[in-house]
Amino acid sequence: MRHAEFDAIIIGAGFSGIYMLERCRALGFSARVIEAGTGPGGTWYWNRYPGLRCDVESMTYSYSFSDDIQREWTWSERYATQAEILRYVNYVVDKLDSRRDMQFETCVTGAIFDEAEDRWKIETDRGEHYIAKYCIMATGCLSVMDPPRFKGLERFKGQWYHTAAWPKEGVDFTGKRVGVIGTGSSGIQSVPVIAEQAAHLTVFQRTANYSIPAWNRPLDEDSVRRWKAGYPALRKKAQVSPVGADFDPPDKSTFEVSAEERRRRLEEMWQRGSFGFLSAFTDLLTNQAASDLVGAFVEEKIRAVVKDPKVADLLCPKNLPIGTKRLCVDTHYYETFNRDNVSLVDIKAAPIEEITPAGLIAGGVEYALDAIVFATGYDAMTGALFRINPRGRGGMTLKEKWASGPRTYLGVAVAGFPNLFTITGPGSPSVISNMLVSIEQHVDWIADCIAHLRAHDLDLIEPTVEAEDKWTSHVNEVAEGTLFLKSDTWYLGANIPGKPRVCFPYLGGVGTYKKICDEITAKDYEGFALSRAEARAAARVG
Repeated sequence: MRHAEFDAIIIGAGFSGIYMLERCRALGFSARVIEAGTGPGGTWYWNRYPGLRCDVESMTYSYSFSDDIQREWTWSERYATQAEILRYVNYVVDKLDSRRDMQFETCVTGAIFDEAEDRWKIETDRGEHYIAKYCIMATGCLSVMDPPRFKGLERFKGQWYHTAAWPKEGVDFTGKRVGVIGTGSSGIQSVPVIAEQAAHLTVFQRTANYSIPAWNRPLDEDSVRRWKAGYPALRKKAQVSPVGADFDPPDKSTFEVSAEERRRRLEEMWQRGSFGFLSAFTDLLTNQAASDLVGAFVEEKIRAVVKDPKVADLLCPKNLPIGTKRLCVDTHYYETFNRDNVSLVDIKAAPIEEITPAGLIAGGVEYALDAIVFATGYDAMTGALFRINPRGRGGMTLKEKWASGPRTYLGVAVAGFPNLFTITGPGSPSVISNMLVSIEQHVDWIADCIAHLRAHDLDLIEPTVEAEDKWTSHVNEVAEGTLFLKSDTWYLGANIPGKPRVCFPYLGGVGTYKKICDEITAKDYEGFALSRAEARAAARVG
């Protein structure tokens, strides 16, 4: 049985874990990254379904901490594919010589805070025992799939796949009858690609989603040169923007402008593409009338593309404020439904009853299928944390602590779990933002925090219950001022049976959130309890 001690154990080798390791090493802290995969990449290692691209422009979905890296690496397309992002990740890891401090093909099976030693005891599926002062969860927000829960799946004689666990060798659907269940981001990206191969593709849709065109294209040398020349200003702009991107924030609400100006602005944002479409006006996520108007604009675009009016009607979202379910960015998604070999089934009206040996039954109709693709998403935000389920003071598990929903301070720390940090955890902007901006902000905050503890000869930090309660209330209050609570989405945990229905991300904006974090740091980590080991030891003896 192996025992090793580090200043920090970092769980996960995605973008968060890679940068966290780099910051720890630069500060002189010993650190080890533990990763279940055979290599780094996080979500871009595990996800490889057909058509997978990032929905954030590649020039901004990249690290900013190293000027050498951002100038040396050149992206090939406006929206990078999974394969290109994974190449980028490996380039960064090799550039930083990170692999020597990473352990792959290893799952963390437990993390317990030892109150007598003021250390985290971490176990793996290899029988290893690690001791660390800090336990840093870089486990990702979308890293545990929502498994298919359909009656009869075990009897299906064809092949079935989940978009979050796609075979590395890929899948050839040529000549096959394929069913895709789910029309979130992974469904919307994979459907056009699968349709090009399959003899026939049936898309089973429960909830129509909003999607706008990516207008993806190769990046020419002039474009790349302009981007790289503008990186300093771009990065600063992203850090203070509402969603961590380079979009100019809107300065007018939907009804402040004339109908003509409104239409011009929406057309302009539509032709630009990307989820920056939501930055057309200030009130799209807070004003139902504004949401309805912009939703009608997108519906008009859908109907203009899809030739069959009945199919177009099914593809138009109903009772879904735009942006409150992840806005998708697609390449020819709606056009795909004009193909002769593609059909759409509304499983909200005719739910899937069971999987049969030869296909599935929905609404009493049997659909013959050779392969089924489950694009059913993830157990977001908490799924990966609960897999490890760390134990804090008094042996309390994180699942017990969060039985009624996540309670954090800033989404980065949890009362009763000293020296445990959650990068882009619940209660932070995370999935509502450009993840790279939020990841770097959290990693920098954590690194500066542990450096502060060392400089002041302090050993432990954890939020006070009062600060955690206040922040959790603030997260909820901000959400209540939006339209997000009107939609049953994974932002609220609504896709997982039994999951508490709360708003998991902080909706106050990336720039606002960073300002709050910086103010708390400037006030000597207001809301946190910081302590020294000998003082606690003396108190115990006394």
